[in-house]
Amino acid sequence: SIGENAFLDCESLTSITIPDGVTSIEGYAFHRCTSLTSITIPDGVTSIGGMAFRGCASLTSITIPDGVPSIGVQAFAGCSSLTNITIGDSITSIGFGAFAVCRSLKSITIPDGVTSIGEDAFSSCESLESITIPNSVTSIGEMTFGACSNLTSVTFLGDAPKAGKEVFKGATPTIYRNPEAKGWGDTFAGRPVKLISEKP
Repeated sequence: SIGENAFLDCESLTSITIPDGVTSIEGYAFHRCTSLTSITIPDGVTSIGGMAFRGCASLTSITIPDGVPSIGVQAFAGCSSLTNITIGDSITSIGFGAFAVCRSLKSITIPDGVTSIGEDAFSSCESLESITIPNSVTSIGEMTFGACSNLTSVTFLGDAPKAGKEVFKGATPTIYRNPEAKGWGDTFAGRPVKLISEKP
């Protein structure tokens, strides 16, 4: 494992290779490594702790291996240069604030199997324009997409999930859904709902 606070505030660290055999990256491990531009997480990693990469403002892309079942609290929050995120197929939950304030993030694919997206998970992702929510998702937390000011389209592939308060506060997307999906009305979390066939 890479222990808690292991590389905390190593502000001159630009790249790191984590060896095969590491299974756990604990909380705050690379917190505020502000010059870190590149990191490779090996396939054997099964746990990424809270705040692990929070504030890595120079990190441009990240691949989360297939063996990781959940993304910890604010694990990648404040990674303001992050444009590309690849999430492994084993993820079932995206934690509170996991990708909050990732201001450069334009797109992300949420894999099938994710059942919950936590509070503030993508809040203040100001470059995010569209996102597709797989049919496995059953709950979306409060302010999940808050202040995503350029978000225009959210496509849901399944039934209407349980929604927290102000999911889209400060954002004005149109919601698109499958015609056979259940539980939908004319609006969802205060936003208009249309059929996927109506997408421009």
